[in-house]
Amino acid sequence: MSAALVAGLLAGYGIAMPVGAVATYLVALTARTSLRTGACAALGVATADGLYALIAVIGGSALTHAIQPITGPMRWGAAAVLVVLAAHGAVTAIARHRGPGTAARTDETPIGPGRAYLGLWGITMMNPVTVIYFAALVLGSRASAEAKPLQQAVFVLAACAASASWQLLLAGGGALLGRLLTGSRGRLVTAMVSSTVMTVLAARMLLSPS
Repeated sequence: MSAALVAGLLAGYGIAMPVGAVATYLVALTARTSLRTGACAALGVATADGLYALIAVIGGSALTHAIQPITGPMRWGAAAVLVVLAAHGAVTAIARHRGPGTAARTDETPIGPGRAYLGLWGITMMNPVTVIYFAALVLGSRASAEAKPLQQAVFVLAACAASASWQLLLAGGGALLGRLLTGSRGRLVTAMVSSTVMTVLAARMLLSPS
């Protein structure tokens, strides 16, 4: 049981800790909204990671072969969504910086916790690397072939918990950043840097070998 717990924690941190476009967006989203919204977005990412861990445990190699033909379209879709989010963040930041009138109109419909959760869940689910990662871990472990359902459940829950703890840490960093950069210019610079990084990472996602 303890082996499954440790394996799940390591797997969850392994997929969550590399800083990519989703992590960058999570930090920027929390900085310009609230810790509650950022936490919900973080849990959306963790939910997707946990779901993919569950699918990998159940499906194994069959799942990996099944998604192989659609890996390309999924990667393009994820990259496109990230680029749109980056552009939206940059445009919104510029609009808020230019004048109080425009900022007021922009703030009328801020993103809510529910929308943040579903949005980050959807983006993470569009990343085929996640399921391939978990499937490779499951298939590469000799113990997984003899694992009992309870051990498999512990692995999935541990992976989800590890991902959630890391994503919540990023959201907390975003909330702290938002408090430190309360000025209009500070928020503009932060948003522009975030959008640039997201665009670069999305391009890297498309250019990296499958």
